[in-house]
Amino acid sequence: MIGATVKDLMLEGQEDFMIPAENVANVMYTNPLTHALLVLSQVKYSKIPVLGKGDRFVGLVSLSDIVEKMLDLNAINVEALEQCTVADVMEVGVPVVQENWDLEDVLHLLVDASFLPVVDEDRIFKGIITRKEILKAVNRTLHLMEKRNVLIPRTEETATKVI
Repeated sequence: MIGATVKDLMLEGQEDFMIPAENVANVMYTNPLTHALLVLSQVKYSKIPVLGKGDRFVGLVSLSDIVEKMLDLNAINVEALEQCTVADVMEVGVPVVQENWDLEDVLHLLVDASFLPVVDEDRIFKGIITRKEILKAVNRTLHLMEKRNVLIPRTEETATKVI
């Protein structure tokens, strides 16, 4: 469990944690894979959100998902991209967080992901929380911790006392 003092320091800049949906590259699940490849190559991200009707979050698509679909045993099959949609290769069952996310949950989930999609109760895509933004907050917190707080190392004697 994260202590209250550390949590408060971490959350001071929480309005910057989420990149809003309108600033996040995405594709629709019905788009052809050629479109997804173009978007991914333009934004220089390896993975982007996939949206369905009404801007509902449905999954993620990555450059490696698309390349895998192009590869035959003997050649690269670019025509396969024209015949398939994003829905054919996207990753589903992706962990998401709600708009009222918990810091500890976000930290645990970002161990295995570079970003987390943020959705509302109807799975409408609201944006992403990136590992980069959280690490910037950790860095800021570590620099502020001793400036704003008195830190006393625990010993056997102080471990049992309530300060």
